[in-house]
Amino acid sequence: MATDPIIQGAIMLLAFIMFFALKYISQQGLTKFRTKHRATLQTQRQLIQASHLLARARATTTKKSQSQSLAKSALTEADDVIAISPDDAAGHIVRALSLDLLGHHVAALKSFDTALSYPRAKSLSVGERADALVKRAEMKVAVNRRRRNDSAIEDLEEAVRLGAGTDAARLFRSLGECYEFKGMNEKAQWAFSEALKT
Repeated sequence: MATDPIIQGAIMLLAFIMFFALKYISQQGLTKFRTKHRATLQTQRQLIQASHLLARARATTTKKSQSQSLAKSALTEADDVIAISPDDAAGHIVRALSLDLLGHHVAALKSFDTALSYPRAKSLSVGERADALVKRAEMKVAVNRRRRNDSAIEDLEEAVRLGAGTDAARLFRSLGECYEFKGMNEKAQWAFSEALKT
């Protein structure tokens, strides 16, 4: 009989300990979730803003100074995205496109290399990766066709293997031009005929 109040007291004490432990653990978990979720939302907002600025910069063809200003703003937003989420390829791709628009082609190419490297490439869908490979190949050819043609062909062939992308005609046309430059006329003819089919 004397043990009943002791057992009841022990059960009550255990219940209070469990209550406070659960409350503390859930608050810690929610805080981590909120912080991560907040960072993800901020990254997405800045990425959308950077993409919007980049699109406006490309559309502004009459005033070069305005286009350059918009591209610099897009670059700043992309750098902020990279600072928050360095393993997300999207920020690196927007950065590369902004640098390309500003005329910094070698730096843009390095940003594309970073975006398409592991682990960042995992954050891209198959279509996004194929489009990024095509754009990187076009940049390689623009920077130095003679030195980078083979590397551009590798990127374009990888994009063909992925079998996805938004502009298949552009992909095959670029591949045909690279084959033609290398003197691979049969492969060039095949690529150009594939471009016409799409």
